[in-house]
Amino acid sequence: MSDPHARGTVDAAEIRNFEAMADDWWDPAGRMAPLHRLNPTRLAYLKREICRAFGRDVDDSLALAGLRILDIGCGGGLVTLPLARLGADMVGVDAGAANIAAARAQAERMGVTADWRADTAEALAAAHETFDVVVAMEIVEHVADLPLFLREIAKMVRPGGLLVLATLNRTLKSFALAIVGAEYVLRWLPPGTHTWSKFVTPKELNRAVEATGLAVLDACGMVFDPLAGTWSLKAGDLDVNYLMVAERPAAA
Repeated sequence: MSDPHARGTVDAAEIRNFEAMADDWWDPAGRMAPLHRLNPTRLAYLKREICRAFGRDVDDSLALAGLRILDIGCGGGLVTLPLARLGADMVGVDAGAANIAAARAQAERMGVTADWRADTAEALAAAHETFDVVVAMEIVEHVADLPLFLREIAKMVRPGGLLVLATLNRTLKSFALAIVGAEYVLRWLPPGTHTWSKFVTPKELNRAVEATGLAVLDACGMVFDPLAGTWSLKAGDLDVNYLMVAERPAAA
């Protein structure tokens, strides 16, 4: 295993911040509560897009069976474990060892199998790991070098495979809602969880992804309803939270 803190994409301060919350990953009322509320929406998009790309039935309880999927920056496994329960051969990777320990413990409690690694995108790419799908949820705004991170994870997408990203747009609206509102007013997240200058606009992300040789297929917003306390997908509303899916063209 490589030293995750010696790699080019890892921001050590970000890793320390999330490792400090490692015990809360699976507490739906704790500091990760916002991610628990967001998770069904992220998973719905992932399942929809993966099933569309690989010709699977979205209503099948094992719709992802036979697909090898990487969840990079997996944290405590909030996305990794549900995808594994859908049949995917999951690899959950995070540079924070405490996060991986929390994910592994939860997997054991749930009786779900996944391959957990405290490592980095660079290490996996250097080992020539490849996947049908690479998932990077709410991680690109926390890495030290975004173009390098995208290059490394794109290398691991097989021909005909997908890269699916979720992140935050850099707008005044996202500053007001995701930082001032979520961190300082509502206290959903510890202050300092996000750095607004590291948020990425859809245009920037699209350009950086396509520079890796992948083709962007779709971008979709995730919108919060404060009255219902729920999230939903909303095409065209990329002002704050959004998802993007890209494909490596199949070999000729």
